[in-house]
Amino acid sequence: MWAYESVFYQMNVLRLCGAPDENDGILGHRILTIKDWIPHIKSLGADAVFLSPVFSSDSSGYEIRDYRAIDCRLGSREDFKEICRALHLAGIRVVLDGVFHQVSRNFFAFADVCSHREASPYADWFFVDFAGDNDYQDGFSYECGKGHPQLAMLNLQNQEVVAYLLESIELWIEDFGIDGLCLDAADELDTGFVRSLRAFCDNLKPQFFLIGEMTHGDYNARMNDAMLHSVTNAESYKDLCASFQSLNLFQINRSLLRQFGPDNWSMYKGAHLLSFADNHRQNRIASLLTDKKHLPLIYGMLFAMPGIPCIYCGSEWGITDEEDTASHVTGVDHRLLSPQQTGLTDFIARLAEIKKTSDALNYGSFRSVLLANRQCIFERKADRERLLIAINADGAPFDAHFDAGCGFAEELLTGTMHNFKGGSILPPCSVSYWKMQN
Repeated sequence: MWAYESVFYQMNVLRLCGAPDENDGILGHRILTIKDWIPHIKSLGADAVFLSPVFSSDSSGYEIRDYRAIDCRLGSREDFKEICRALHLAGIRVVLDGVFHQVSRNFFAFADVCSHREASPYADWFFVDFAGDNDYQDGFSYECGKGHPQLAMLNLQNQEVVAYLLESIELWIEDFGIDGLCLDAADELDTGFVRSLRAFCDNLKPQFFLIGEMTHGDYNARMNDAMLHSVTNAESYKDLCASFQSLNLFQINRSLLRQFGPDNWSMYKGAHLLSFADNHRQNRIASLLTDKKHLPLIYGMLFAMPGIPCIYCGSEWGITDEEDTASHVTGVDHRLLSPQQTGLTDFIARLAEIKKTSDALNYGSFRSVLLANRQCIFERKADRERLLIAINADGAPFDAHFDAGCGFAEELLTGTMHNFKGGSILPPCSVSYWKMQN
């Protein structure tokens, strides 16, 4: 699967492109803005974009009006075709956010239920009780998405609903050539639907990547050979942030050992979870860290630990929540600041270059070698490659004593050689990627 050797770049498209907060029904061509970002995405080393919702919606992108139309605030079908062509020509795959568990009240099928009640052919598309009522006084009640009455939950056990959604997905694959979907709230999706989706996509476009957003629970419930290829690693995200906030690297290492460690009880050994330091639902990592010198360290950990690294647009140059908010003005054509090239973006680009060509980082095992509150060294090992990753989050040098298993290593970030026989002093606030020599 191509995604297992990729670096993802997430873009919250409506926000990035300056769309109005509410769908005003006016056609814009804002999504063409993404073309301006392609050189930056390439220079960063990302080779797949994760575009947060582009389907027609009421406001945020998650209240779906039409699964078969791009949001008019972003542009036309031809605009999106142009973007997909440009990204593909640049060697960048396209993965869309797929919201298949809930729809807006403006979705055609729900509007028909409102008009025709029990006589609607779509009444069984939702969880409706015609003996009840709702906040809109329709004379019936219905299951809402997370309790929000503007969102109606789809009945994914209804085969007509499933057929409609699969036909919609086929249109996006055939017309735009998209390469994958990230399923919103995957832990809420009916497992039968997820299996049908996987079989359908495997048949239609082999190597079509299916990932699920999961915030809790056993990822294996949705991630397996018959369902999703991957899920978002919310567990490691929380521990990654907390470890560098509190300078306690035991936390992230404990999480990684639980998920990928050498013991038989590790839960996701061999899996490829989508890893992130922040995203459109979380605070910017630069706002969470108390010491900005730890930004390179957290990305050094992100790219070295098992998984598929995903960078959230803007965070690669250290934008904060305050700066992000200041660059947007509600109701006008606002845009995120133009791409910036900094020392952090250069560092991430080097990490991406190493990651994409490393068997050990893409497929290798995980083993903890040395662990202290502010320092850790762990091993990633594949058949033909072994790396040690060393992180020192302290402001002082650290004299690391451990068995490297060999005498010399190439430090991949600097291209220099390291002699373990001479000792291993970790510089303050540093990351080292040692490629071990036989």
